[in-house]
Amino acid sequence: MKRLLFSIAVMAATASLCTDCTEKTPISDKPSITVENGHFTPEIMHQMGKISDIQVSPDGKEILYGISYTSIEQNRSLRHLYIMNADGSSNRKVTDGDKSQSNGRWIGGGKGIAYLEDGQIWVCPSNGGTPRKISNVEGGIMEFKFSPDEEYVMFSSDFKVAKKPVDIYPDLDKSDARTIEGLMYRHWDHFVESVPHTWFAPFDGNVLGEATDILAGEPFELPAEPFSGLEQLSFAPQSHQIAYSCRKLTGRDYAFSTNSDIYIYNMENGCEFNMSEGMMGYDTDPVFSPDDTKVAWLSMERNGYEADKVRIFVGEIVSGERKELTSSFKYNASSPVWTPESDALYFCSEVEGVREIWKVDLEGNLSRITPQHEWYDFDTPAIAGDKLITTNASLLRPSEIVSISLEDGSWKQISHENDDILSQLAGCTVEERWIPTTDGKKMLTWVVYPPDFDASKVYPAIELCLGGPQGTISQGWSTRWNYRLMASQGYIVVLPNRRGTTAFGQEWCEQISGDYCGQNMLDYLSAADAMKAEPYVGKMAAVGASYGGYSVYYLAGIHQNRFSAFIAHAGIFNQESMYMSTEEMWFPDWDNGGCKMPGTYMAGSPWSDNPYAVRHYANSPHKLIRNWNTPILITHGEKDYRVPVEQGMSAFNAAQMMGCPSKMILFPEENHWILKPQNSIHWNREFFEWLDRWCK
Repeated sequence: MKRLLFSIAVMAATASLCTDCTEKTPISDKPSITVENGHFTPEIMHQMGKISDIQVSPDGKEILYGISYTSIEQNRSLRHLYIMNADGSSNRKVTDGDKSQSNGRWIGGGKGIAYLEDGQIWVCPSNGGTPRKISNVEGGIMEFKFSPDEEYVMFSSDFKVAKKPVDIYPDLDKSDARTIEGLMYRHWDHFVESVPHTWFAPFDGNVLGEATDILAGEPFELPAEPFSGLEQLSFAPQSHQIAYSCRKLTGRDYAFSTNSDIYIYNMENGCEFNMSEGMMGYDTDPVFSPDDTKVAWLSMERNGYEADKVRIFVGEIVSGERKELTSSFKYNASSPVWTPESDALYFCSEVEGVREIWKVDLEGNLSRITPQHEWYDFDTPAIAGDKLITTNASLLRPSEIVSISLEDGSWKQISHENDDILSQLAGCTVEERWIPTTDGKKMLTWVVYPPDFDASKVYPAIELCLGGPQGTISQGWSTRWNYRLMASQGYIVVLPNRRGTTAFGQEWCEQISGDYCGQNMLDYLSAADAMKAEPYVGKMAAVGASYGGYSVYYLAGIHQNRFSAFIAHAGIFNQESMYMSTEEMWFPDWDNGGCKMPGTYMAGSPWSDNPYAVRHYANSPHKLIRNWNTPILITHGEKDYRVPVEQGMSAFNAAQMMGCPSKMILFPEENHWILKPQNSIHWNREFFEWLDRWCK
């Protein structure tokens, strides 16, 4: 589970759009795209195929995966499942129709596949045939897993926790009032009237039997929101056990705590024990060893701190003995995968700005699998004999499936979903810079240059302010922030990994907590100054979302004419009101100064006398509004409950009152991200129009 505050949803634009396409016509698989003059546009970005959720067959010879295509006209995406040989040959489509399929999994030793469609589980032969539905769960299924012997299916679905008005007053069946008696009454983009629960049900090869709720009706989340993925649960290989991660708290306790635990649940009698008892931070992503004797999981140490170092722990099932494997590793771990021999784990880690694959044995000995200094982000690996199968991406291309040699770490791309488009695009170049900071350190800053860059010319620039605040600008590809797209519009794109980013060790990461207004702001200014010293850099804009939006609002008050324009999406403007209107309270409490007094209840609140909190609130961006004089575009989703829309409205109102050139765009049906295709098109058009107006 990662990041309270997320980056902006920058997606795509197109020339001719309908406003309400209710009639669904087939979305073309693999549309034919002609690129005019090599120019990368938002329309092209949106039409690229999006590969996800790769699954290696039991014999390691085939790969099941999904590809999504987006129709801007219909304002939706469609996802189908495909199978290819593990060497990349013989790609074939295995599902079709005008409905999306997701969660594809091998069954029957590779002879069949199971998947979700319309919220229910379907199965079909892997070599083609008529699909059949095997579930009929009221309200639908979010995600599922089969047990290794395929005798059980685990699935997540909604569990009601809030009363409706008619439950309280039967005669008021038209009332739509909400009764709220505790914190966490809304989350991310919805009011909490139900939470995810996970059930398991017997499967006889035809239909699911009666399901058992693992939480037995308790009002906890399983898996945890807002993303609710079944990576938080796993079946034991040979026994009737389930390992799961759960934060068994509600109300105010839930809002102020990150303390989840790893439970080992007996499917036969419902008994369970807490494998991580006494470990007070996030404990997540449990995975059983293939020999059924151990469970590994990811763990943070401190309660209330969601950006603590992520460690790998292993516990013995029988004795309960546990130990950390990554104590000597400087970086965070993610996505643990056991070796078949149960003697080591593969995992992913962002190391100095790039996501790599590593291996750790049970004695804590570490080795890098993927090559060092390669500018690609690698994802969760799957084992296929002497190879690992995964996807990787870069700042210049989206995810493709790759095969990695376990002998020497060399890799080759085996899917080519977007090669035909990429081959038509004018090339951008990426540079790795280590920019000196004001306190004598060096900061990794990626710089993306526009096509046909000529150092004798002058280009406008965009400096990206990262959300998070903890996170990393690595080599990922996104249809929200797409740096190649920005560069292709003629901008030099500057991507500083300022203080608070997570791929450079805990000291670099933790400096930002309790110091939003300090060193990381100087880091942004250092990056701007270094780039503006180049003769080919002209006017520069600062843009960002969430904590990046906070950064934009703060920089607007201190930048001393470095920037010619600002864009803030879903940004924090008034830290006092943010503290009292967001939902997960542990985050603002820790980062507004509670980090300096850990264990002290509400030490980061606006009413605390903690000097670190007092300093933080005294330096909230809204305190600097009298210095605003640079054009600013403000955007926000009205269903954003992480950074409520009133933050953006307050910033816009203040800018207008100060006579600062400003514009606000609100999206009534969007949350922290702008996700719907036509809304993101609208956003993208406004984004570049604003930059072109003030920086070109």
